[in-house]
Amino acid sequence: MPLQLYNTATRRKEIFEPIDPDNVRVYVCGPTVYDFAHIGNARPVIVFDVLFRLLRRHYGDGHVRYVRNITDIDDKINAAAKANGETIRELTERTAAAFHQDVAALNCLPPTVEPRATEHIPQIIRMIETLVASEHAYRAESHVLFSIASDPDYGKLSGRPRDEMIAGARVEIAPYKKDPADFVLWKPSPPDLPGWDSPWGRGRPGWHIECSAMSEAHLGDSFDIHGGGLDLIFPHHENEIAQSTCAHDGAPFARYWLHNGFVTLEGEKMAKSVGNVRTIRAVLAEAPGEAARHAMLMSHYRDPLDWTGDRLEQAKHTLDRFYLGLRGVAAIEPDGSALSHGVAAALDDDLNTPLALVALHDLLGELNRAVSDADKAELKGALLAGGAMLGLLQQDPDTWLQGDSDQSAEIDALIAQRLASRAAKNFPEADRIRTELAMRGILLEDKPGGKTEWRRAV
Repeated sequence: MPLQLYNTATRRKEIFEPIDPDNVRVYVCGPTVYDFAHIGNARPVIVFDVLFRLLRRHYGDGHVRYVRNITDIDDKINAAAKANGETIRELTERTAAAFHQDVAALNCLPPTVEPRATEHIPQIIRMIETLVASEHAYRAESHVLFSIASDPDYGKLSGRPRDEMIAGARVEIAPYKKDPADFVLWKPSPPDLPGWDSPWGRGRPGWHIECSAMSEAHLGDSFDIHGGGLDLIFPHHENEIAQSTCAHDGAPFARYWLHNGFVTLEGEKMAKSVGNVRTIRAVLAEAPGEAARHAMLMSHYRDPLDWTGDRLEQAKHTLDRFYLGLRGVAAIEPDGSALSHGVAAALDDDLNTPLALVALHDLLGELNRAVSDADKAELKGALLAGGAMLGLLQQDPDTWLQGDSDQSAEIDALIAQRLASRAAKNFPEADRIRTELAMRGILLEDKPGGKTEWRRAV
């Protein structure tokens, strides 16, 4: 079946038809690097990583350009650096490096391009100059603001009346605005904050214009897919559309808009003010990154997701069962042809990862029931191919089941002693060793031919 995606702009599923099948282009809003990323930030990274993998399957690895930016100019960054007693550059470099480590642990592929706002100041200034020259923007008290009255299509993405959109949103009220909803493209910077020379004086860009300039620089005036969290529809994505289309004489911006649902924590909205924000790093201390990724994929990306300890534990146990099924089966090299119809059909239906996981469970059941080595190898290939599309099941089963224990040599030695005790019919000693290992969370499984495999307890 063709790939179908739910387009926020039209509020319906549509068959995906790229502008140029040889150059499929995707832009996703990335992190603002002022602190460790939390699990809410992890969700779009994982969701659009699955989309990236799926698009590469359809159009080829070299024909998909995935851009995910880093925002390294922001008032939150300035405030955090001051509070931490470090320079802004030290803060952004440190937190960007932590973000890369965290998402790599979640099995996310790096984007094709990862632009930073600080690297695109000339492009940002040029776009603002274009908007001022065409009277879509105006200067007021050392600021440059976009005039929403100049864009008759403003508000179409969110589809709500302007007053309703503004209520509760991040809209700064200022006396120099012609309209309360006009938003900042450029603002002045005092000497102690980052700033660049511009036709409007020393200053720095507003949040929205950064993404418009970076997407233009790396994807062109018009591209295929723009993604991000549901919370970005207004004002960020709405403002991106306005400034980009107006800067490009009405040329379409993104054709498809994809948004993932909100993440709550144990039934409550995550908020630093109440101390219930869970960072990716904290989750990785509780379970492997692959378990956290699986936990995210258990819900459809457009649905809300409540993050709980039980969800993470369930995901970890499920992966244990998958790796137990894969363990000991003859290794083959999976390719795209091995991808099962069930997994492919589920992902082509608006990234239905829960249904894709059901298809993987069906394959696991067939593998566990298979008798011939040929059937087992074929089913393992299908499992690995399906898992690869989801970013799962790519580890060596022993590595997953045994963990990164530095006690492997000691455990192997105890197992060898147990086997020697059994061979000498010293069964009490063999049982003692099994019990000792069990108390340490190590389970043994005796195999035909006198071989014993071990794994950490499920």
